Amino acid sequence: MFQEGITLVLSCLGLAQALFLSLYLFTLKKGNILANRLLAWMLLGFTIRIGKSVLHNYLEILPWQKNIGIAGILIVGPSLWLYGRVLLEKEKQFQPKDYWHYLPCLAFMSLSALIPNTQNIASYLSYGIVVFHLAIYLVLSVYTFYKNRLIAKPELIKWFGQILIGVGLIWFFYVGIFADFIPFYIGGAIFYSFLIYAFSFLFLKRHIFALEKYARSSMDQSQSRVILQQLKRLLEEEKLYLESHLSLQAMAQRLALSPRQLSQVINEQEKKNFSEFVNHYRIEKAKELLVHPDYVKEKIATIAYDSGFGNVTSFNIAFKAATNLTPSQYKNLSKTTS
Repeated sequence: MFQEGITLVLSCLGLAQALFLSLYLFTLKKGNILANRLLAWMLLGFTIRIGKSVLHNYLEILPWQKNIGIAGILIVGPSLWLYGRVLLEKEKQFQPKDYWHYLPCLAFMSLSALIPNTQNIASYLSYGIVVFHLAIYLVLSVYTFYKNRLIAKPELIKWFGQILIGVGLIWFFYVGIFADFIPFYIGGAIFYSFLIYAFSFLFLKRHIFALEKYARSSMDQSQSRVILQQLKRLLEEEKLYLESHLSLQAMAQRLALSPRQLSQVINEQEKKNFSEFVNHYRIEKAKELLVHPDYVKEKIATIAYDSGFGNVTSFNIAFKAATNLTPSQYKNLSKTTS
């Protein structure tokens, strides 16, 4: 009895969390609204399907009610694929043809009272078609991922890849139950609970707002990489980082970009903001000066200013963050190892 109670709690935890996330995404007014709603539909489809498993495990439900639950899978596949297209290919609205992908779900629900679900051959055939339907959309989604892996932003590619893995694992689990090589029926619901909490963790850690910070930008990854090389060349050849008042706006003007575009390049390619990116060059310069014979007797403040920092405090903070040493410790350590 106790074991059944634990199983029920573990099964329901994921369903409750998934319903909460679905509601949150449906009502979210920031970021990519279409992408949020498609993700919500995907979670809701899984919740309907797995909710059926929980009910069926503990209660007697009618065949047509089972079919309504199974129809949830028919929501998942199209939502996953369309989510990938919106997220990676920046499609901003549904085309009329996109709605056709949800017709199998509507048809299955409408005919739920007529579709057999009594563990006979016809029942297995209808369920097999549903599982195959999700497999088709998984393949389409993997193709969308593969096609855009070098074009879309790395963060979005990683995020969509993680979702693909999760959906693929759930699909494999239910194929295992269908083929009878996974005997633990309610295990699908428990497995879903673990996955949905893992998804929630990733969602909070790599929030969708951060993922879509530059969602409306027309700049692709190839353009971004070219601009980064131009930026590095400019900094290294002209040593602009030695200017303590160097600003994002001034640097953007030199590259004929808007400050937002330049910020996007640095954020996406280097995972830094402008100050952190420029300070990297300044710290490398400071390391050279700290061990240079001509600067042996110079004060730390002189090295800070000659490296491009505007004041000693910001120099000390940046240097310690980059090296885990203060400038004085770095200087003394260099003396003892030389």
